[in-house]
Amino acid sequence: MSEAFDRVLGVDTLPLFPLPLVLLPNELLPLHIFEPRYRQMLHDIALGRNLFGITFFEPKEALIDRPTVGTVGCAAEVTETQTLPDGRSNIVAHGVIRYRLVDYTETGNPYLTAKVELFEDEPDATPQLQMIADEVHEVFERIAKAAFKLSDNRGQIPEIPKTEPERLSFLVTAAFNLESELKLELLSMTVTAERLERLRGILLQAVDQMEDSAEIHRVSRTNGHSKKDIDLG
Repeated sequence: MSEAFDRVLGVDTLPLFPLPLVLLPNELLPLHIFEPRYRQMLHDIALGRNLFGITFFEPKEALIDRPTVGTVGCAAEVTETQTLPDGRSNIVAHGVIRYRLVDYTETGNPYLTAKVELFEDEPDATPQLQMIADEVHEVFERIAKAAFKLSDNRGQIPEIPKTEPERLSFLVTAAFNLESELKLELLSMTVTAERLERLRGILLQAVDQMEDSAEIHRVSRTNGHSKKDIDLG
């Protein structure tokens, strides 16, 4: 059993916080809690294990007022809380493990509560799995260095440790400003190699343009003197 499963052992029901965003395992998400129902939720989960579910929800029709059964979300643990004098709170939520929404339960609380099925990736015996993970990590580092140059070396280069492939796939996904629908697609995949292949395609599509942009930016700051010829045709 994984460390993530250990942290949610015995959990089959979660309060839900539907949001127009996707939380990933091991991703940190700051939230401002101001609605009375979610202030109540925050109070209630603090009496237990500080866990709730974040499910992507962006209603497009007035008749839909909650995520549909079968939707994939991420269980979150509150790791930091700052309570304001008027009862609002600033919190940091840490993505723990994914779930499928099985059914809603009636609790009498003002917030949604659902039965959930927790899951991780299936065992993956893909022979090239580690090779794909290493390539994704390498291309991510190239993009991170290019982005750092484009920012005129402000701040620090984003770093992601080399870790086991499933965790790496979510760390890399979290590092990019991807559309919510794409993040949800990656979150819902249950085969690590498939997620890494999808990420590799996304990264390879962006890396050359990022590096060329970084070089052009560097040249523009040195009065056009470059050791590299860039074909802009």
